[in-house]
Amino acid sequence: MNIFTFSQTLGGVCLFFVYGSSAVDPDRASVSVTEGDTVTLHTGVQMNQQDRMIWIFGGRRLAIINGDKHELCEDIQCKERFRDRLKLDSQTGSLTITNTRTTDSGEYRLKNTTDNTDNIFSVNVHGVSAAERDEMKRKSVKEGEYVTLDTRVIEKPTDVMRWYFNDSLIAEMTVDQSKICSDDECKERFRDRLKLNNQTGSLTIRDIRITDSGEYTLQIISSRFSIMRSFTITVSVKDVSDSGSSSVVVVAVVVVVVLLLLLVPVVVFYKRQSIMQCIRRQRERQERREQRDDAQAPEQIETLNQRSSNGTSHETEAAGETEAADQLQL
Repeated sequence: MNIFTFSQTLGGVCLFFVYGSSAVDPDRASVSVTEGDTVTLHTGVQMNQQDRMIWIFGGRRLAIINGDKHELCEDIQCKERFRDRLKLDSQTGSLTITNTRTTDSGEYRLKNTTDNTDNIFSVNVHGVSAAERDEMKRKSVKEGEYVTLDTRVIEKPTDVMRWYFNDSLIAEMTVDQSKICSDDECKERFRDRLKLNNQTGSLTIRDIRITDSGEYTLQIISSRFSIMRSFTITVSVKDVSDSGSSSVVVVAVVVVVVLLLLLVPVVVFYKRQSIMQCIRRQRERQERREQRDDAQAPEQIETLNQRSSNGTSHETEAAGETEAADQLQL
């Protein structure tokens, strides 16, 4: 059994993609795609003028191939449903449906009346909103950034995955190997800036440039069908004003940091000077106080002496007066 599995969450809705051929019924194949993809249903034969094939969808004939002649959408209902979105390969009779819609889901039967064989292709188209589709397929980035184009494959494919840029092959991944920029033009343009995810095949463009703007196409090829999905990348010039503003901010931050670094020792120095001055003033006040005390000490001693001598004289006089009074009494 040949099966690929896809998974992607969009707007809270998980899309699950499975496609492959059945081991029970080798004439039946199933493919699931996202709305807007292109899918080709392969007949697997090379036609000759005797071959006659008919493609049938919903019980109505889509196309008749008779040798080198073919007709598409003979009735109005078919034309109204597909509106020029069907293509036939004149060499193989393979049917391509471009810009798929949910109304394209169903069984497509290929009847080969020449060898009397039937092949059935079950196509399931998952619908997404226009906004989600744009988000998936339209990428807008600025010069110098990177962008990843997601295949939404979660298991390594067993067939071929190819990436094209403006119809030029730039990368290819098979079961056992991957190649990026096999020609000189691609190497010159991208210069080792492309990277393939070896598990999913998603393509990343690094250090993106204005010249990388354009259409990128993913092609997944199996023996029974192929899927094509287009991505549009728009690279804009990096906004000089934003860059200038960022530079100004960076410079301002650097200047502030430098000023702070310079200011810290200055503050420390002046703080230290202030403390030293305070200590010196305290010492000077202490010294002046001690000097004043030293100057006042002799005066205080003399005053005390005078007070002492005055007291003694007063006591002598009092004693004399007492003694004279005593004699008078006698």
